[in-house]
Amino acid sequence: MCFTSSGAAGGWPDDREIAFEAPCLLVVPAGVVHGFSYAVETHGSVLTVSQGYFEDLVRRCDELRSAFTGATALPCGEVDGLEDAFERLSRELAWTAPGHRLSVDTLLSTILVEVLRLAHAATEEPRVVGPRAALVARFREQLEADYRGNVSIETYAATLGVTPKQLRAACVAVAGAPPIRLIQDRLLVEAKRLMLYSNMTIAEAAFYLGFDDPAYFTRVFTKGCGVSPRQFRR
Repeated sequence: MCFTSSGAAGGWPDDREIAFEAPCLLVVPAGVVHGFSYAVETHGSVLTVSQGYFEDLVRRCDELRSAFTGATALPCGEVDGLEDAFERLSRELAWTAPGHRLSVDTLLSTILVEVLRLAHAATEEPRVVGPRAALVARFREQLEADYRGNVSIETYAATLGVTPKQLRAACVAVAGAPPIRLIQDRLLVEAKRLMLYSNMTIAEAAFYLGFDDPAYFTRVFTKGCGVSPRQFRR
């Protein structure tokens, strides 16, 4: 079994294929176009957390963000009670008994903490922390809201209270890419989604994403993805 991911906004490589064996947690952050290839009779649950709710949790536990920087598969066979937590969360979401909200928060937090600990155990890479990491996190929040608006690096920097040079240095140190690359990656993620999951023409997708010229959009897409929008859609 495997799942594929393309174009995470944080600078992860495109078109990765990740093999996994059950039991396993598949972590797919916002901004990742993905697909799955399952064996027959595969059983599992899908838990989707809104970006706003996730950011609220991160404010209470900053470590959570590090577990959702890229698509990954985390074997979880040795984690007791995880499947039960998913089942109980599913039941809680289906009714409104007394204490419903608190129970949902508790079960969701339990699951996400297990994801964090599994992700931490699976990697030996140091986690980037400090003011630069916080700046890049704020930049990504702004980018998520404004990526279709042709916002300049200078405007982003001014909004964040830093210079363009400081923003670039932080992005390179934390994400391994300059701000313009992160902006382009985010646009490409959305372009891929539109090609896969919408009926927009290539020209409509180009204008929707803020491009004035569909031909230029096609060149940017082809350079970033290795194939044209039409080929990608096929």
